[in-house]
Amino acid sequence: MLILPSSNRVYAGASVELTRAELKIFGDSVLGGRIGAVETTTVGGVDYVTFGVDGGLDERDAAVLGNLSSAYALFEFVGDLLRPVPLTRLDRFDDDLITIQKYPGKTNEQFTKLLLNLTLLASDWSGELLTRRFRVLDPLCGRGTTLNQAMMYGFDAAGLDRDGKDFEAYQAFLTTWLKRKRIKHRVRESGPVRRERKVVGRRFRVEVAASKEEHKAGDVQTVDVVSADTTRVGEFFRPESVDLVVADAPYGVQHGSRTAEQGLVRDPLALLAAAVPGWVRVLRPGGALGISWNTNVARREAAAEHLAAAGLTVLDDGSWQALAHRVDQAIVRDILVARRPA
Repeated sequence: MLILPSSNRVYAGASVELTRAELKIFGDSVLGGRIGAVETTTVGGVDYVTFGVDGGLDERDAAVLGNLSSAYALFEFVGDLLRPVPLTRLDRFDDDLITIQKYPGKTNEQFTKLLLNLTLLASDWSGELLTRRFRVLDPLCGRGTTLNQAMMYGFDAAGLDRDGKDFEAYQAFLTTWLKRKRIKHRVRESGPVRRERKVVGRRFRVEVAASKEEHKAGDVQTVDVVSADTTRVGEFFRPESVDLVVADAPYGVQHGSRTAEQGLVRDPLALLAAAVPGWVRVLRPGGALGISWNTNVARREAAAEHLAAAGLTVLDDGSWQALAHRVDQAIVRDILVARRPA
């Protein structure tokens, strides 16, 4: 497997090891444990991730592996030569849906895809990766990188963020992008949410069809974004209504975490303590929650305790522990994934 180049040089340096871990998890979750030893091999001066597959790759296997976060191209060894293996991806829209936005603090797109993939693979429906329309909630959605990746996969996307400027920026971006691409869509809701004559948040909800045929058939995806504090998720989304919860927690360096009681704080553990119980309530049994955070300001064991205390089963062995990587001098990012028991 040839690794997708990254514009972020630091992430590019970590992507090989992250791909090895992701590939092993893919193999265990959706390929029946048929992935053999995963290694790094230099061929013609270029580094590849190499692996064996018991029984070889069939069309479905290649379609699954095409969605690895850093997969650029796949080849089969034929003697000393490499023969291309066609990859089929879930992507339903042009990739500028994910790449066109540029702003300080944006999460790397390849990492966003990695986090979503791993959370999906931890769910009870990992085997339905190619066929199920998952509903993904990002309760700290910012300007929507995770929402856009969910859209790209053909999933329904939902998000919360208390930053009104980020909410407005995402609404403006997505509306403009859909119109410019001439994609069939319908805005179902746009404006303040009122309860008992008080404004409790703002909501933007749109239905999108990837093709004219799907639009005619009523086969639409939904994007539903709310500007409100994440601890109030239960006020806007029904219990057990999402399959996956995916969150890139504030890193506690340039970005702060916010809770309703404390305002701006630097410790993401305070945010998890306040927010995770609500996130779990909207998660279906069998669903999974994945978070990333800066281990320099919160230990992995402490973050895992918050997830376990909310009734989740933390996946914390083997390749699930091989996902930490450096972002910059002040940030070492890790991923923690947990499943809600069915």
